[in-house]
Amino acid sequence: MEFDKVTVCGGGILGSQIAWQTALCGFNVTIYDIDDEKIERCKGFHKHYAKLFKTDKPFSNLNYNTNLKDAASNASIVIESITENTDIKKKFYERLSAYVSDNTIISTNSSTIIPSKLRDYVKKPERFLALHFANPVWEANIAEIMGHSTTDKNIFEKTVEFAQRIEMIPIKIYKEQKGYVLNAMLIPWLASAQHLYFTGVADYKDIDKAWIISTKSRIGPFGIMDIIGLRTIYNIILMDAQKTGNNELFERAEKIKEAFLDKGKLGLSTKEGFYNYPHPEYENFLDKHNG
Repeated sequence: MEFDKVTVCGGGILGSQIAWQTALCGFNVTIYDIDDEKIERCKGFHKHYAKLFKTDKPFSNLNYNTNLKDAASNASIVIESITENTDIKKKFYERLSAYVSDNTIISTNSSTIIPSKLRDYVKKPERFLALHFANPVWEANIAEIMGHSTTDKNIFEKTVEFAQRIEMIPIKIYKEQKGYVLNAMLIPWLASAQHLYFTGVADYKDIDKAWIISTKSRIGPFGIMDIIGLRTIYNIILMDAQKTGNNELFERAEKIKEAFLDKGKLGLSTKEGFYNYPHPEYENFLDKHNG
């Protein structure tokens, strides 16, 4: 299958990276987002990536559009990377399905929602599956491919092929698993760090120091949360709270909203979250220990 037109829906932190990486590998990419402000933010990300990669080459393969019909028409594959909210995604797929062809592969980059929860809202559900990227795409260069019970096996393999062609290492997942492989391990780890901090056991910097120094890692859980984005972290906690009725989770979500979201501190994307960027304090934790 030739992937003549790749459409990435959602130009945020991860969507902008997916689009850049795909364009860098020579594919024609259209980024769709809901308004000009978000498109301009995506363009700003791409200008930053151009400096990071020291090349403007991908710009010749990148197109930006706020019209979903224009963006999705004739797409070979659509990669959805919008807000991590089930209801928003369902409504989006109902709109998208009116514009894609019967031959389009439709994929979700959702971190927590399994494909079977969305397939009834997608045109040709047998051509729908999850294609999940880690952040940042070019450092954690895996792509997790996960279908649902009626995903066409050929579509699964074609998506694996696409991942390889954009220089990702495909991780094949043979049955639905919330969190795929990476997040199935990562999210409980982040939740344990959140519990320690938000219940007053330890300061977030000391929690990160404990992890970074003892494992010789370059980043700890709160630095990772900044990279993921605190709005996404909030949405994940809130969904779990609503599902379980756990009051501690509701309180945790409210604390994140008040301390970060309401103040525009969304993490790396706004240069401020638990840490300030571009030079977060955790970069020195290991050096200071070794010194």
